[in-house]
Amino acid sequence: MTDIAYLRQLRIPTTEDPLRILMSACLAGVTCGYDGTANGTYPSALRLLGYATARIVRFCPEEAAFGAPREMCDLHGGDGFDVLDGKAKMLSESGIDWTDGIIEAAHSMLHLAQNEKIELAVMMDISGACGSQVIYDGNRFGENKKYQIGAGVAAALLIRNGFKVISQRDFASLELLYHKLDPTHVIDSSRIDHHQTDWYLEYFKDSPKLNTTAQL
Repeated sequence: MTDIAYLRQLRIPTTEDPLRILMSACLAGVTCGYDGTANGTYPSALRLLGYATARIVRFCPEEAAFGAPREMCDLHGGDGFDVLDGKAKMLSESGIDWTDGIIEAAHSMLHLAQNEKIELAVMMDISGACGSQVIYDGNRFGENKKYQIGAGVAAALLIRNGFKVISQRDFASLELLYHKLDPTHVIDSSRIDHHQTDWYLEYFKDSPKLNTTAQL
């Protein structure tokens, strides 16, 4: 789940010293998706591009590793942390092992975050690279697609190295971020993060990770 306390303690940025945010490139409208699109439009993330007090650094691990367009790829046998530990793999939809490529790209994203002194990452949920709340468990195009609680490979590596990650579906967290970027923004307290939705709580009600997932 997201680290609300961290978001509340973020500094107040200025136009001269904007908040440094790392973003999945597709969320910023870059056509780096597997099918050569931006994976749809996500107003909650695109809104961040309009703040003069935010400096957005864009990166797509999957495009860096495999180009675009490409086959879809998903995690098999665990989440991104498991991939980093050699316990799970990333496979393309046709079964090609892309594990080494995505790990290398995750390290490229980490180096970018370190070099740019990133203060927060906003990343595409459900992605096997960038997901932070929910990711697919196996091939999403399979007959019985499944989801799992967890982070994608790049998000997991960022988290392990101390970076905070939220997704474009973490609307409560984004409300706090909007307020940091523009103090006149009135926080909508009715908004919730992805892990608080009815779908999440129902789908994962029997998951041992539901109540034990560490804060991001």
